[in-house]
Amino acid sequence: MVKLLHFADVHIGNENYGRTDPNTGLSTRVMDFLHRMDEMNAFAIDNDVDLAIFAGDAFKNRTPNPTFQREFAWRIQDLADHCPVVLLVGNHDLPVNIRKASSIEIYETLNVRNVVVGRENTLHQIETKAGPIQVATVPYPVRARLIEEEMNDVNWKTIKDLDEKLQLYLQYIIQDLAREADQSDAPRIFTGHFTVMGAVTGSERSVMLGNDVAVMLSALTDPIWDYVALGHIHKHQNLTAGHEGVPPVVYSGSIERIDFGEEGDPKGFVWAEVERGSCQWEFIQLEARPFLTLRVDARKTSNPTKVVLDEIHRHNVEDTVVRVLIQTDAESDPLLQVNLVERELYKLGASVVAAVHRNIDRPARMRLGARPEGLTPLQLLEKYFEARELPADSIEILLKHAQHIFDINQGQ
Repeated sequence: MVKLLHFADVHIGNENYGRTDPNTGLSTRVMDFLHRMDEMNAFAIDNDVDLAIFAGDAFKNRTPNPTFQREFAWRIQDLADHCPVVLLVGNHDLPVNIRKASSIEIYETLNVRNVVVGRENTLHQIETKAGPIQVATVPYPVRARLIEEEMNDVNWKTIKDLDEKLQLYLQYIIQDLAREADQSDAPRIFTGHFTVMGAVTGSERSVMLGNDVAVMLSALTDPIWDYVALGHIHKHQNLTAGHEGVPPVVYSGSIERIDFGEEGDPKGFVWAEVERGSCQWEFIQLEARPFLTLRVDARKTSNPTKVVLDEIHRHNVEDTVVRVLIQTDAESDPLLQVNLVERELYKLGASVVAAVHRNIDRPARMRLGARPEGLTPLQLLEKYFEARELPADSIEILLKHAQHIFDINQGQ
């Protein structure tokens, strides 16, 4: 039985909602991601890990600075001192030019002990202290790479047609790896960095680069595999939950929150015990930085600041990245003291105040203009449509019909 650590999407270098840490000179948000890696490594080492699989996206972007590379390397080395580590190439690890090296290829170039770089679609035979194991790696499927290196003979006319052919080709790759893995009795793990159709996505859409080639779930449920370790989607999920006779197909999710789109998502890694024909696994949650959104209705009050502060005191904002969304009106908005709100949040220990945003209700009469009495019925209607933010072409059609109705009424 092989004790497996599965993690992904660490995105070292993400500095959103951070400030400079005086002890390290790095952003506090960069330190958040590094601390999560430290906590994960400590768990794995304490539990005598046999194999670690990193399912892609080491850094926020394709050209990480040397400091970020050093911090990531230290933590990979900590794991590699105890077990083999498979580093899969994700989309954030890839250069724009497909002929250039990825940001993690240096581990292969330097032949770092106990580190295997999964930069190609291939099956690796890996020796662990618990015995041999097979790991199939499918890095992020770059559209340009598939077309240029593998599919020069494929004819296509539309992007949709191309996507379908690329999807089919990727499924053939996965099937070929399954056939190759079936020739050994060792435990079999598949790891890939891509989107599986039906997976629940989150705010990672804001940091993904390029268009995805999606894979059908059925391509990964072959019982030849004992466990499928995925990266790329930040929300932890088991795509085969409730299915019998198929391997777990699991996104470990990211180890830290990227932004408010992941506010309620648990963050962590997967710990699994894998042997041929079976797998027991669990999601280990990490204490990721809390993100908190406070929504306050401060309309129709003579003291909106007090209303907001009272709502803040109902929540624990210590060490959180917090934003406050305040609904006001034309009367209460001028009385709102945003600086007092921000000061109180920091006084209560908030890590970062991301925003104090005011959404002001304005009466329809104010939106229509200073002197709506001077407008014709058609002009008033146009102003109303604009206030409702209707598309310009829709407004034009509606006004034509309205004019027709006005003309009929005038004729009567």
